[in-house]
Amino acid sequence: MSDRTAQGGAGSGAGAGAGAGAARAAQPSPPVDTGPRPDARRSPAGAHSSREPRLRRPFRHRFRASGPGALARQRRRIALLSAAAALLLAVLLALGLGAGEVHVPPLDALRALLGLGDTADVMLVQELRAPRAVAAIVAGAGLAVAGAVMQRVLRNPLASPDVVGVTGGASLGAVAVLATGAPAALTPAGALGGGMLAALLLAALSWRGGVTVTRIVLVGLAVQQGLAAVVNLFIVRFPAELAADALQWTTGSVYGRTWTETGTGGVLVLAGIVLALAGHRRLAVLDLGDESAGGLGLAPNAARLQLLLLAVLLASVAAALTGPVGFVALAVPHVVRFLAGPPTAGSLALTALGGAVLLLASDLAVLHLLPVHGLPVGVVTATLGAPWLLVLMLRQLKPATAGSTAR
Repeated sequence: MSDRTAQGGAGSGAGAGAGAGAARAAQPSPPVDTGPRPDARRSPAGAHSSREPRLRRPFRHRFRASGPGALARQRRRIALLSAAAALLLAVLLALGLGAGEVHVPPLDALRALLGLGDTADVMLVQELRAPRAVAAIVAGAGLAVAGAVMQRVLRNPLASPDVVGVTGGASLGAVAVLATGAPAALTPAGALGGGMLAALLLAALSWRGGVTVTRIVLVGLAVQQGLAAVVNLFIVRFPAELAADALQWTTGSVYGRTWTETGTGGVLVLAGIVLALAGHRRLAVLDLGDESAGGLGLAPNAARLQLLLLAVLLASVAAALTGPVGFVALAVPHVVRFLAGPPTAGSLALTALGGAVLLLASDLAVLHLLPVHGLPVGVVTATLGAPWLLVLMLRQLKPATAGSTAR
């Protein structure tokens, strides 16, 4: 009996084991992980593989928009704008040399500038009218290029020599020379020295705690206001006969320039513009950010200080010729960027032409269009530049306002 029971139990256990084995055999085997499939390698998220072409289209379009065709179109646009600016500058120069109490036809005025034609016209143009017009051209080009370099280095659209204290230092240097009773021929040298001293003061105050873009701009604003207060103190203490002479070094004027001052300033400004064009590659690398610039082998702080020194030199030489003419360095780079597109070496040359056109046209308006005689050219540029500064500030505030509304 027990043997049957044991056999029955063994048989039933064997039957149960066979049934369980058959059940396990009937179940599907689990998938074996043999590594990522080819489609998984192409798309990390399989559920989003159908959206992949739509995500890539904007990048392909952006790459085509910045390709060789777009670059060639920008170069043609810059070349056309440069030719138009050069032609306009020549026309303004001919009008400026010929207009006045003694009228000289524009073509005859250009010939007289080269020493050809009537002797009286040659003397009138070369000795009286040409130094003033050339000084306006040189100073306008220097201020515009200085503003373009400073805005790119500091990454601030409101940065310019008349904002960070350079032109304020030039004004103080010129007024200090007048206050000491030194010869008037030393006044441009005093303006140049004042601009460089203001730059050294800016560098000394900005260097503490590390050089940052925000720190340089804020310290520059403080330096500019402090220097303006000292200049006003000088003028208040001036005798009445010196106040008129000091006025042009606080608002900007090209009156009374000589060939010696204009020639020296022209050589220095031309050299500065050439150096700015040569340093355009460093500007382009700095546009990528400090980390990327360091990865490409460029020391950001050293390059930034060198380019800022170049901009300060250009602005100081221009201020030594005309005084602190406002808004040329601020407005012209933005106008050129609006017309010509992203900054390139060609657009930097166009900026120089644009600054020369603006300052020469403003001086001609002062001489022949405005009813007030003897008005400084800086008053005209400030009148034109103040609305532009307001528009620029409103444009800068728009993204912040939109972002705060969205939040």
